Amino acid sequence: MSPDIDADIDGGGEAAVPVWAAFGDLMSILLGAFVLILIGMIAMQLQLEIKLNHEIAQRKAETQRRLTLERALAAPLASGRITLVDGRIGIRGNLLFALNSDRLQPEGRELLKTLAGPLAQYLRTRDEVLMISGYTDDRQVSADNPEFADNWELSAQRSLTVTRALIAEGLPASSVFAAAFGAQQPVGSNGDEAGRARNRRVELAPVPRLQRTQVGADGR
Repeated sequence: MSPDIDADIDGGGEAAVPVWAAFGDLMSILLGAFVLILIGMIAMQLQLEIKLNHEIAQRKAETQRRLTLERALAAPLASGRITLVDGRIGIRGNLLFALNSDRLQPEGRELLKTLAGPLAQYLRTRDEVLMISGYTDDRQVSADNPEFADNWELSAQRSLTVTRALIAEGLPASSVFAAAFGAQQPVGSNGDEAGRARNRRVELAPVPRLQRTQVGADGR
């Protein structure tokens, strides 16, 4: 073979080396990118699985919470004197109070006596407190009733009356608080008497207890 041909072969081999080296580098980069994408997809899947499991656990806990509350309130629920919807105990206003009054009627007082024990037992097993909310219809307080300036004050006094009655029956004062909503958040139409009667109500709802760390974080 001539020297010229040998030189061409030698030169071609030297040129091929950088090409294969570049190809190897490219494959390494692609493999690394694939591995990173795969790791990212696995991490995302794990996060979704953890989130899903957390939501399932929350739903199970909420279902168990409702069942526990239903068992605790089985007797008054069976008698139809209260309702239980989404964990909120509803009591018709006319069962507890006369129109435009915050004084408990005898039937209402007896009902609260039957609720105090089961509610106290329920709250002892959970890190929750009982929010007692007063509501009214949208009719203004009668002008000849000087006790209340408006529906806000009437709903506030009614929720306080129920709160004090439950505490008197043994519910710990640290496990209950009162709230007032006036004519806000109606559950029926205020256009007829039946709807207004539904709106005049008191609701009792277990809610998570505010932790001390949360209070400190708010600076209060």
